[in-house]
Amino acid sequence: MMRAVRLHPPGGIDALSVDQVEVPQPGPGEALVRVHAAAVTRDELDWPTDRLPAIVSYELSGVIEEVARADGDLAVGDEVFALTGFDRDGVAAEHASVSAAFLAPKPLGLSHVESAALPLAGLTAWQGLFVHGELQEGDRVLILGAAGGVGHLATQLARWRGAHVIGTASAGAAELARGLGADQILDPGVPFDKSVEPVDLVFDTVGGAVLARSADLLRDGGRLVAVAEEPPPEVAQRVHATYFVVEPDRQQLVELAKLAADGTVRPAIDSVFPLEDARSAFERVMASGKRGKVVIEVDDHG
Repeated sequence: MMRAVRLHPPGGIDALSVDQVEVPQPGPGEALVRVHAAAVTRDELDWPTDRLPAIVSYELSGVIEEVARADGDLAVGDEVFALTGFDRDGVAAEHASVSAAFLAPKPLGLSHVESAALPLAGLTAWQGLFVHGELQEGDRVLILGAAGGVGHLATQLARWRGAHVIGTASAGAAELARGLGADQILDPGVPFDKSVEPVDLVFDTVGGAVLARSADLLRDGGRLVAVAEEPPPEVAQRVHATYFVVEPDRQQLVELAKLAADGTVRPAIDSVFPLEDARSAFERVMASGKRGKVVIEVDDHG
């Protein structure tokens, strides 16, 4: 048996509990991971409502304890991290059975807590900028929410790619965004100044009115990529707009791990909670004023 954080019917933060459940058995193509840390996301309690009770969290860092069958890339004792599939139980538990195709070597030099904070936001930033946004060296990119959970990693990645990075950030987060690599910061509450030259890509992580206004800054042929919400029809009708949901991707995680290991990309940690206090972790992730990821530390011995 193992401890696991589960969401029960009817859902919501009051329906979370730490339960004793059976240790999962890895099926073909899966590995059993001893979870050291699992990160949580603001709206994830709304995701599994059709299959409750369900274990929460879809980002982990840990150590492989068992591989269902021989896999040249995985071995017992390997330190790994991953974004797991959203269509099955999560990983806020002492053990998790994870598709081997999703597991990547943990970034060298990062703790399990730091590594667990990277997959969802890092992959969202990577896919938004490079897969859907096709960002190239020398491009001008506007990142809406440049110091936020996804935005702070997008800012670092865009800078690494060699783009000219413009970001929106609140007054309190403007210096943080500059420190992450933004060349220019716009106040999201003020109309965009006409002196801001057109951009090749808008990457939206916040939604709302600022998303609609940002389309005015796109050059002809520019691209708008959104993850917070679908762009409104009046925007989608006049610019190339894409809305997407992040997908697990091992190879992209390998690239992110390399960048994290050499200090090019660093995930921000807001707070860390023990497994027994998982409800407080979700209360924190839903509160305002966060600066980085909220992580549940499942095993603090590694």
